[in-house]
Amino acid sequence: MPKQLTALSIDSIQFPDPNNTLDDPEGLLAIGGDLSPERLLNAYQHAIFPWFSDGEPILWWSPAERAVIQPQQVHISKSMAKFIRQTSLTITVNHRFKDVVSACAQPRKKQAETWISPAIQSAYYQLHLRGVAHSVEVWDQDQLVGGLYGVNVGAIFCGESMFHQQTNASKLAFIALSQHFLRFQGQLIDCQMMTEHLQSLGVTANTRLAFIKQLDQYKGTTINSTCWDKQTIYLK
Repeated sequence: MPKQLTALSIDSIQFPDPNNTLDDPEGLLAIGGDLSPERLLNAYQHAIFPWFSDGEPILWWSPAERAVIQPQQVHISKSMAKFIRQTSLTITVNHRFKDVVSACAQPRKKQAETWISPAIQSAYYQLHLRGVAHSVEVWDQDQLVGGLYGVNVGAIFCGESMFHQQTNASKLAFIALSQHFLRFQGQLIDCQMMTEHLQSLGVTANTRLAFIKQLDQYKGTTINSTCWDKQTIYLK
């Protein structure tokens, strides 16, 4: 019997079992609902995330393959290590969340459209105000030139998007996040879907089942809240 796409009720934040996703398109689990903080948090706690284009209904996904990395396993190439030693760029946490999300929403060279719609930007800012969504910023003096943002679930950081306006700026943000999160006993960074850029940083492919087990293990873990205080990150 073919799997059916679940239409979410506006009156309930519950999701179907993430193992019941469609085969085509692979990983699509549900449609509808809203982007309330409560629903988004419930989604992340069950290996689900929203991904849809502006003007489309809200689509909820849980792909069979999950891109993840333990923060201590981030790969720093020789050229990147040299760049880190020599760069004058600086890195901060939660200084300009809105600006990072807005920059991530800008069209890319290979991708004219963006899924980070005004509705998505507003929803994640609400999570930021609740102390759940966070940003890492890369600065060239007082100019924001790179960064990333995502959602903290226990000892897991669920990355959403990154951007760069200078060479290596997004890699610098990711490496900084990894080292900073590790200092606070962070256990896993979820990158959702694999790209060559992420693979070059040491991100590997996991199964949905394994990722759900990791979520169950770490989502109830509390890391020190000072991890997300406004601060500067200094790389090793």
